[in-house]
Amino acid sequence: MSSESPPADTESAPPTTTPPAVRERLDRVTDPELDTSIVELDYVEEIRIDAGDGSDGDEVFVAFTLPTAWCSPAFAWMMAVDAREAVESLPDVARAEVELRDHMHEREITRGVNEGLPFEEAFPDADGGVESVRLELDRKARTARQHDATGALLQAGLTRDQVAGVTRSDLEFADAPEGRVRVWVRDGAVAVEADAEPVERYLEKAEATGLLDDEHPELFRTPEGEPFDGDEVDLVRKRTRLAGVNMGGQGTVCDALNDARHAEDRPPLSMREGAPVAPGDEEDRADAD
Repeated sequence: MSSESPPADTESAPPTTTPPAVRERLDRVTDPELDTSIVELDYVEEIRIDAGDGSDGDEVFVAFTLPTAWCSPAFAWMMAVDAREAVESLPDVARAEVELRDHMHEREITRGVNEGLPFEEAFPDADGGVESVRLELDRKARTARQHDATGALLQAGLTRDQVAGVTRSDLEFADAPEGRVRVWVRDGAVAVEADAEPVERYLEKAEATGLLDDEHPELFRTPEGEPFDGDEVDLVRKRTRLAGVNMGGQGTVCDALNDARHAEDRPPLSMREGAPVAPGDEEDRADAD
């Protein structure tokens, strides 16, 4: 399904940006509803790299497709914006262009994201922008990721009271062995090593949702954002596990839809082949034909 094309002009200097480097950046972009990488979800269909001329950087084209043509335009917008920003963070990329395919709002999203428009300008009938939606989804992802992070600390030997009282300053990544995090307990007298990956993932969403800047030093919270004590750890972990189960269930449905969408015997889906048309777009399609 996906393709990674060489530069169109084979006589120009080869690009310094590589498809694996682009995919690595795209792997950091998640479907905000599922909190899973768009690469892992197999949304990325095409990567094309054109070498820059002289001092100019490379230009990268990325096309992606979602499981259905009617996936939330707000979610699709977030993924397109995040994909463009992620690719443009590569040192030798001057510009990234992102194309959403086979979606009822592919034109508005592709144009708006590549022109740097705000969501509400691309969708003037929308009830506000996407930031409040992103924050709510980030909070759900933070809750689900907390289950894995607290599980890693409990597995490493921390007590429930210690897990409930962990603060950001108790964590040490820089001087710990690769892939590990040191957690200082007993007032900094003892360090326990744990798997760093689930803790780092949790910190990413804790920071994105402002949890690290509030008045409470405790790193882990109830789904409502409140600290808890050691006696409540098991109950809070059950609740955070449910958030992950919910996302996993949604992901299973999306996987099935994505597989069906790319089946060899599926009906045509692109705008050029009779794809779903957003209300009011019938005239535009007729003009295009």
